[in-house]
Amino acid sequence: MSIARGDNRALQIAAYALAGTISLAFLYPYWWMLVSAFRATKAIMAAPIRLWPETLDFSIFAEIAQIGGVPLWRYIANSFAITGLSTVLGVTITALGAYALTRMPKLPGFATLRTVFLVAIMYPYMLLVIPVYLVMYKLGLLGSYAGIILFLALGPIQFFLFEQFFRKIPAEVIEAAIIDGASEAQILFRVILPMAAPVTATVALITFLLNWAQWFPIMVISKTPDTYTLPVALLAMNTELGANFQGIMALAVITTLPVAVLFLLAQKRVMEGMAAGAVKG
Repeated sequence: MSIARGDNRALQIAAYALAGTISLAFLYPYWWMLVSAFRATKAIMAAPIRLWPETLDFSIFAEIAQIGGVPLWRYIANSFAITGLSTVLGVTITALGAYALTRMPKLPGFATLRTVFLVAIMYPYMLLVIPVYLVMYKLGLLGSYAGIILFLALGPIQFFLFEQFFRKIPAEVIEAAIIDGASEAQILFRVILPMAAPVTATVALITFLLNWAQWFPIMVISKTPDTYTLPVALLAMNTELGANFQGIMALAVITTLPVAVLFLLAQKRVMEGMAAGAVKG
């Protein structure tokens, strides 16, 4: 009996050691980026795999205080404003749309709409450049924050997460609310959405992370760097005169740090939301 317990303990230790090694392998690129932010470009080129900077040089953060004639704080503010507003709008639209399609799936056009969302998931952003540009031009939204936010609010993946959760809600719950005299709006806001709180939090986090990293649609819709976000500013660091590796690494740290912290704080909530969507009903 004790031998079996010893064997299980050894297997457990080996499993944790393997998991820890794999985790370190995935964390190494971020650590390398963080270290490179404090190393000069020449030092990076001379010894790229160094695990610790020669000196903690913070001067690069003063150098990137302005990129392309736009102050760094403007890029940061744009990132939080555009990502935050597009996340709120996107979660609201996809939740309402998924609920409507689930409640009335036989209404004209709903089946087609669902197919369109499915196709949109598989359609690469790069192929959307011409239609997006034309639509924004016709609507007069080129170069505006509104155009960027509206485009980023489109979330086919988020739509399907909500739809799958709503489909698993027992019909008896809605029937009981109808018998009690609740209207459709009361059913949605007082019954369904409170039940969907874990999934809503998950969808909101996924939407925020996806929108924070977007750069291509922002470049297409924007007319000036004033509406650029941090990922777009990161692209601007590569010029015809060469790449400032230390500046790129420093800006990459600033760009990824907020979403990394957000994910670490909310990962438990995300797992709860995924579990709720998987076993509900």
